[in-house]
Amino acid sequence: MRPMRLIWVAFLTALLAVSAFAGEFTGLVVGVIDGDTIDVLHDDQAERVRLNGIDCPEKGQAYGKSAKRAASDLAFGREVIIQMHGHDKYKRIIGDVILPDGMNLNQELVRQGWCWWYRKYAPLNAELEQLEKSACEAKKGLWTELNPVPPWEWRHPYKEKRDKDPN
Repeated sequence: MRPMRLIWVAFLTALLAVSAFAGEFTGLVVGVIDGDTIDVLHDDQAERVRLNGIDCPEKGQAYGKSAKRAASDLAFGREVIIQMHGHDKYKRIIGDVILPDGMNLNQELVRQGWCWWYRKYAPLNAELEQLEKSACEAKKGLWTELNPVPPWEWRHPYKEKRDKDPN
């Protein structure tokens, strides 16, 4: 029984190592869908990439256009490195986007105040947490508003209310 336990431990360790960082690729940013979703050319095909750990305002939501413009100004037409962390339920790559100067696009959008640190999907990301706090304190971007509405509440206002108020 002991050898079987060792095999399971080795298997789970290998699985965690692979899933923790799924790889990377380099490609040209050929589209900016919104502030947190871009298209990157990879092997002659556009790959949809959802920026890891952040959530920008939606199209039609306050600051949605500003977030998209900021992402476009920083990344469109540039060769970037995508550090992949898997795929989401829509089959988009979840990734960190590293710009040609080494800057992390995900972090820069939070630093500039165009998005929220997405606690639900990156709960332990202390860097994004600190960047959001600093942007909020400095009243940058969407943080000029007194109470900006996070996109996850804007997308599902009734669900959020129901979840908060069980009565």
